[in-house]
Amino acid sequence: MTSHRTPQTMKPATAAKKLGIYLEAAPAEFQEGSVSRDELDALQTDPPEWLRELRRNGPHPRPVVAARLGVSISGLARGGVTEALTTDQIEALKAENPEWLQKERATQAEVRKEAARIKEKRAAEQDAAAGS
Repeated sequence: MTSHRTPQTMKPATAAKKLGIYLEAAPAEFQEGSVSRDELDALQTDPPEWLRELRRNGPHPRPVVAARLGVSISGLARGGVTEALTTDQIEALKAENPEWLQKERATQAEVRKEAARIKEKRAAEQDAAAGS
């Protein structure tokens, strides 16, 4: 007996999130159809020009904007950035380096430092427990 597998598909919003792109900037055929796992793999492995262009110049979704600025997504919101930004807008914001961005970067650095401290502490506790 042969099994007929139907390909798993996802909504365009899910595929855009996995690709790290802003859905509203994607071509209409991408926004309107569903994307199979094989199609997603193909887009990730060999991205078409429109995808390379979006990743390079944007507009970028908030998670990408936050990562490029070195802040959290909620830090973006506190700074008043609620829309997608292009690479040029991100670079201009970095060059301007407003006070809120400096503050959010410092906050993010503290969060990373604390996370590293907790990770080291847990590793030391596990080593101690394994040694006893």
